[in-house]
Amino acid sequence: MPYVDGFVLAVPTANKEVYKQYAEDAAIIFKEHGALKVVECWGDDVPEGKVTSFPLAVQRQADETVCFAWIVWPSPEVRDEGMKKVMADPRSMQPEKNPNAEMPFDGKRMIYGGFEMVVDV
Repeated sequence: MPYVDGFVLAVPTANKEVYKQYAEDAAIIFKEHGALKVVECWGDDVPEGKVTSFPLAVQRQADETVCFAWIVWPSPEVRDEGMKKVMADPRSMQPEKNPNAEMPFDGKRMIYGGFEMVVDV
C-alpha cells in the first residue's frame, strides 16, 4: 500500500492565490523526488467545533481558511528518501534555504503526520 503524508493548516484568506502558487511550486519538487500525487484543498465547509474540529486544531483566526493537503508516496521508504531530497533541494520550500519560498501561512500551527494506508477503494 502507498504511504500518505497529511497536513491541516490555516491560511490567511487574502493569501489564497499566493498559497496556491506556493503549493504548485512545492508539488513539482515533491513529485520530482518520488511523490505519486500531491493534493491541496481550500476549506469550503469546515465547521467550527466545541470540543474538536479542524479550525480549533489549527487555531484558525477569523481572517483565515482551513486547508487540507496530502502527498501520496509509493512506500514509507520512498517517502523517507524523498523528504530528505526535498529538504536538500535548492528550490526547497524552506525560507532559510530559499528566500523566495516564504510560507504564506503560520507553519507553527500546521498539523502533519505520516500515515500507512489501510483501505484504498
